[in-house]
Amino acid sequence: MNLADALGLIRQIPDFPKSGIEFQDITPLLSDSDAFNVVIKHMSSLASTFDYVAGMEARGFIFASAIATQCNRGFIPIRKAGKLPSDTYAENYGLEYGHGTLEVHQDACKPEKTVLIVDDVLATGGTACAAIQLIEKTGAKATDLIFLIEILALEGRKRIIKDFPMMNIQSVKII
Repeated sequence: MNLADALGLIRQIPDFPKSGIEFQDITPLLSDSDAFNVVIKHMSSLASTFDYVAGMEARGFIFASAIATQCNRGFIPIRKAGKLPSDTYAENYGLEYGHGTLEVHQDACKPEKTVLIVDDVLATGGTACAAIQLIEKTGAKATDLIFLIEILALEGRKRIIKDFPMMNIQSVKII
């Protein structure tokens, strides 16, 4: 299976979770082991050198943990508020259809280490900006962002670059 065929398994679900949102359903891609493997290998090849891979709850966990395994690196979960048991840093963020808070353990990574941040979709950029800020609070440096899908019309890349101009941003599928 090639990358284009794997990405072709992603289906669009209109008006989910709210009217006007076109949800990118990755479950058909995830259920096909060949497709998932092709995507993970491709995403793993996009990043520069890094010490850890961080992923945002929930779908970002799927890709980030697989990339961490593929690259033999540690995985850092960035979770919704109240889900982590130890001392955390928190960041509020805006979504395409609401607001939220993300948290990371204060000891998630060692200072001065580099972190690749992975998520499934780049929409408005709010989640990614919050993740970068959380990693920086630990003393580490976020160097790269990799997304499975980027929704150009929502201009998330512009928002990230405005706040983090040196960030390397890669997306596998752009819609």
